[in-house]
Amino acid sequence: MIPSPFPAIINHLLVQEAWAGKKLALHAGKVARIDTGLVALQLRVAADGLVEDAPDASANVTIRMKLSDLPLMMQNRERAFSYVQVEGDAEFANAVSQVAQGVRWEAEDDLARLVGDIAARRIVAGGRAVFGAAQSTRRRIEENVAEYFLEEQPLLVRPEAVAGFSADVAELRDDVERLAKRIERLRGGLA
Repeated sequence: MIPSPFPAIINHLLVQEAWAGKKLALHAGKVARIDTGLVALQLRVAADGLVEDAPDASANVTIRMKLSDLPLMMQNRERAFSYVQVEGDAEFANAVSQVAQGVRWEAEDDLARLVGDIAARRIVAGGRAVFGAAQSTRRRIEENVAEYFLEEQPLLVRPEAVAGFSADVAELRDDVERLAKRIERLRGGLA
């Protein structure tokens, strides 16, 4: 069996955040299963708070998630656990959640070991600038497409227009009901 690279990656992050290893060390020996439907990863917490592969162990907690939700989870880490289903040891699951939310990869530190501090700082700043430009471009495209479908090729309706239409329909319904009651009273008076 080929060893998975995930424990090494996770341990690299845990070593950078001492508090995370201490939090996990309280659950030494427990196994977490992360199931994406396509791939399942089982990790055992070691006594030092780091993780190791545990492919044949029974899981204390199972975290089920969809790979399609991963971008949403990465974008909003505080709400990441709202996209998953958790079964098993609630206390252990809570510790895993706190560690997952709090651990951050310090790319600049890792790059500095390879290319030096200044180059690492510039590479990371350049990466952030590219990422920011990509997000800005995505946002502008979304706004332009929405404007096109609202104004030029009306396939979408503004929320204010829907609310106004709903209010008009409710008013018309009430008017029709009042008119129906008047007609009934007139019929009753003629009979």
